[in-house]
Amino acid sequence: MGYQNGRDLLPDKLLAAIQEYIDGAYIYIPRREENRRPWGANTESRLQVSERNREIFGKYRSGQSIQELAREYCLSDKTVYGIVAKMKTD
Repeated sequence: MGYQNGRDLLPDKLLAAIQEYIDGAYIYIPRREENRRPWGANTESRLQVSERNREIFGKYRSGQSIQELAREYCLSDKTVYGIVAKMKTD
């Protein structure tokens, strides 16, 4: 996603109407609901995070401490606690 100039995209009347509300500032236009995709749908990020979390949980079950795992994976203790808690319930 990148910024595009409204002058290049919008009809003059619509651009003028938008300028009445927000003149020269940035505005985010959300996607239509039917066009939304879940996080990681276009990349392997979701799969990579899932694999990392399984690895973390396996090491936790083998006796590695939350603090050790947090340092190893460059995460906060709180994040590792959350991963472990979620994996216990899944």
